[in-house]
Amino acid sequence: MFEHLRPQPEDPILALMDRYRADPRTDKIDLGVGVYRNSQGVTPVMQAVKTAERQLVDGQDSKGYTGLAGDPAFIDAMAELVLGDVVAADRVAGAGTVGGTGAVRQGLELIRLARPGVTVHIPDPSWPNHRAILQAMGMAVKTYRYFDAEANGLDMTGLLEDLRAVPAGDVVLLHGCCHNPTGADPSDAQWQEIVATLKAAQVTALIDLAYLGFGDGIAEDAFSTRLMVQELGEVIVAVSCSKNFGLYRERAGVVLVTAADADARAVVQGNLATLNRLAYSFPADHGARVVEMILNSSALRAEWATELSEMRGRINSLRGELAAALQAETGSDQYAFLAVQRGMFSRLTATPDQIRTLRDDHGIYIIGDGRMNMAGLSKEDIPRLARAIAEVCA
Repeated sequence: MFEHLRPQPEDPILALMDRYRADPRTDKIDLGVGVYRNSQGVTPVMQAVKTAERQLVDGQDSKGYTGLAGDPAFIDAMAELVLGDVVAADRVAGAGTVGGTGAVRQGLELIRLARPGVTVHIPDPSWPNHRAILQAMGMAVKTYRYFDAEANGLDMTGLLEDLRAVPAGDVVLLHGCCHNPTGADPSDAQWQEIVATLKAAQVTALIDLAYLGFGDGIAEDAFSTRLMVQELGEVIVAVSCSKNFGLYRERAGVVLVTAADADARAVVQGNLATLNRLAYSFPADHGARVVEMILNSSALRAEWATELSEMRGRINSLRGELAAALQAETGSDQYAFLAVQRGMFSRLTATPDQIRTLRDDHGIYIIGDGRMNMAGLSKEDIPRLARAIAEVCA
């Protein structure tokens, strides 16, 4: 049997992590793996999470299964966080998933059940796992223009032109905020144009919301998702709790689906439960329960919101400082885009040889397509990073 297996390509991010760990240099800089780090270079456990976990351990009297879709209180709390009051609760179906990646997968599985043979359109560029998952599932995938590499910003003209050409009934995948890998997000006015185009094209939106709260705030980052729910009706949202709750290894996520009415919602809910049953039966509960406890406690929610605001502020501050340092090093504003982009990532315009030089000569680890994890920086690293980029890439 196994003699027919073919070696799988190495994941570039995981390979870069291994190479970084093996590098003996003490001044190396890791801008590859997509995790938040504090000023000490640590991915911290949030205090609100620690408090909720203590309460959970002290008060939990059973490790029995939850429902196939997970804890309803968790799903309801996440629906309220993401959707606010823009849709009636009896139109929202949901299921707990294995992180945000599991939410994307289950959303796609639901799409495949509902409309076999559908084409999913993803932005160019996008998170590499989007295409990988679609191809592994045997689903048709196409790209639409999104990023203008020369301008280091959104290609709004190309984006709208391509979306207008999407056949009715197809699915368009969008990053709800903090686009990965570019950090280039539409403005609210541009989102309104995008949503109007999607509505006219009669397509279904699948929203990947992995970084809610890491851009400008919860409500601000949820603007596009809520607008799509209001205008499009049927929307699928894949939500991760890894970044904004710091629950990377707990793999807490949720897929939310807004249906046309309560009857359609019941059918969708049953299908989500079945998909979970076929994948892993019952979703993990610990991280989900921690999130639910935080969101349903006014004190813990306030503490979490403060911590999240501090994390967001730190990332945006690092963006501004790096842009200023690069301006001083290069004498130009060619890197000013770093200060206005949002989320954990930005994309450095660099050739593979330049990225290799940054790694080999300067100990600076960046993904091969130029993606930099801005949340992996420290203030102390900025001067050396700016000098290296100016020397190698400017």
